[in-house]
Amino acid sequence: MAKKTIADVEVKDKKVFIRVDFNVPLDETGKIVDDRRIEMAIPTIESVLNRGGSVILASHLGRPKDAPDPKYTMQPTAVRLSELLKKPVAFATDTVGSDAKSKVAALKNGDILVLENLRFQPGEKNGDESFANELAAFADIYVNDAFGTCHRTDASMYAVPKAFGSKPKVCGFLVEKEIKYLSNAISNPQRPFIAIIGGKKVSDKILVIKNLLGICDKVLIGGAMAYTFNIARGENVGDSFIEPDKVDLAKELLSIAGNKLELPVDTHVSNKFSADGEKKIVKSGTIETGWQGLDIGPETSQIYAKIIKEAQTVVWNGPMGVCEIPPFDEGTKKIAQAIVDSKAISIIGGGDSAAAIQLLGFADKVSHVSTGGGASLEMLEGKKFESVAVLDEK
Repeated sequence: MAKKTIADVEVKDKKVFIRVDFNVPLDETGKIVDDRRIEMAIPTIESVLNRGGSVILASHLGRPKDAPDPKYTMQPTAVRLSELLKKPVAFATDTVGSDAKSKVAALKNGDILVLENLRFQPGEKNGDESFANELAAFADIYVNDAFGTCHRTDASMYAVPKAFGSKPKVCGFLVEKEIKYLSNAISNPQRPFIAIIGGKKVSDKILVIKNLLGICDKVLIGGAMAYTFNIARGENVGDSFIEPDKVDLAKELLSIAGNKLELPVDTHVSNKFSADGEKKIVKSGTIETGWQGLDIGPETSQIYAKIIKEAQTVVWNGPMGVCEIPPFDEGTKKIAQAIVDSKAISIIGGGDSAAAIQLLGFADKVSHVSTGGGASLEMLEGKKFESVAVLDEK
């Protein structure tokens, strides 16, 4: 996808509308817990400011019900951005109302304005054209730098760039990087190409696994989804989490996988879903009633680490166990360490695996940590993103 980026357009004396992903986690007091998504947008913002343009930033935050909700105001993100950039950042108390319009009109070169939460407007989720036209009227250039939302066709992602007509519509540096790593991994991987897929549900990742089985040299399975595969093989999983309605799909995946699909050979089990239960390591598929699998076992970690060591490209999406409860984070830690120790191009999908890499301090030791959980999964499924297709070609 050779799309134009913000570096390809002249921004001097222009107002630049940047759709960012400032959907950051907040605590009960409304304080930002993790500002990584704000930090990731800074190179694109600075590219405009340093070349004499002004910036209008738009994002959603949380899940408000198509109406203003003080719990989901964008104001804390404007404050944090101002701290990171060490310069003033204006904030509009509405999205396309009188405050936004007057503050957009007052923008001078080098200024930054953050609009209020896009999802306070029902037109955002509906992809409403009149709402999109109002946003498009604010600026001369449209920039998509919100990879976490690229798999959606919300108004700001699809109808707004369309409403820009012949005016420039480009991607930001973050979206450019995400597409480069994820689409290259799929279309032209260096081999051996290994995918590690974890998490709780097979249903969340069936299409990803199916697509990757056609591309990868090996797909390593971890997390609770492994137990649905065990059931599909007629094995015992005790009280482990399974998806009974997905057993037939697991059977289908096993039948098409050949020797590409690797399942855990041992499992760390407990008689309680907590750190204080009894624990033991058992052979996978032999879990007794009253016990549940909560992590891959040490032998599986070793086997997987050996496969990862030989890889040239590794994609990882989803933890290997209940990584928020030690010691059931051991499998996830060992996989993360194996990826870091390998010489492979390493792409970490969003969500829990990205959080694990951050927590372990490995974020700067892998090639790319994706900012978009759902978006990175859909890209690994091989889906086309309408929000990217609508941008200008190089």
